[in-house]
Amino acid sequence: MRTALWKDYELVDTAAGERLERWGKVLLIRPDPQIIWETPRENAGWKKADARYLRSSSGGGHWEEWRKLPPVWQVSYGELTFRIKAMGFKHTGLFPEQAVNWDFVQKKIRTAGRPVKVLNLFGYTGAATLACAAAGAQVCHVDASKGMVAWARENAQASGLADKPVRWIVDDCLKFVLREQRRGNFYDGIIMDPPSYGRGPNGEVWKLEEQLYGLVQECAAILSKQPLFFLLNSYTTGLSPAVMAYLLGVLLQKKYGGAVSAGEIGLPVTESGLVLPCGSTAVWEE
Repeated sequence: MRTALWKDYELVDTAAGERLERWGKVLLIRPDPQIIWETPRENAGWKKADARYLRSSSGGGHWEEWRKLPPVWQVSYGELTFRIKAMGFKHTGLFPEQAVNWDFVQKKIRTAGRPVKVLNLFGYTGAATLACAAAGAQVCHVDASKGMVAWARENAQASGLADKPVRWIVDDCLKFVLREQRRGNFYDGIIMDPPSYGRGPNGEVWKLEEQLYGLVQECAAILSKQPLFFLLNSYTTGLSPAVMAYLLGVLLQKKYGGAVSAGEIGLPVTESGLVLPCGSTAVWEE
């Protein structure tokens, strides 16, 4: 289990299907289906939270605000700054457990000793993109959502990275990769955080179990002759770290050598001292 050291984010406590989290100075309660334990809510934060996300029996849900939330506020991780919002479907625009992966790619880029080009697919609000750009890489950020790409650019501005060499692309990820093949563009590092299910800008349907192998296979074709890393992240419960590692081993390790590793990533819980699992990551590296 890998975890990151945060100052502006804290998973304070977990109980009965909910997280108590501190985002900067804002305390939120959000649902999490993995939290099946009925531990006592002894931490005072449960009664001091600013807002709680309540699911609806008919789907979706809403935020119940006990104190008015700011429309946008900021949290920082090292040199990176992110704009946070209380969105629909319980999200805030950032997955803090991913910080361990930001640390990994930054170290690889900074120790490469050469110019590095990185492709970030399903880039969301740009945290991994900004981590790579801050480390000195040239980055291509791709996401099918125009709104998410705009948010990523706002995060770049907030982090003082707006002038870094980043291409911001709104597109279906597979179609973009196929075009990069035809254009003869290659990357030293690829980051992929695909959703379990989604739709592209023109209604393209994405189902992870059906399309992941093919997408990784196509991405392997645009790796440079001396690639640094390939990072695959997943929140799909049926896709184990071992399966993801096997996938990268079959498609990348046979060709490039190097090493493959995989495991759960998580968030330490202040109240219990335990770690809440938050998805899996598999990595091929030189």
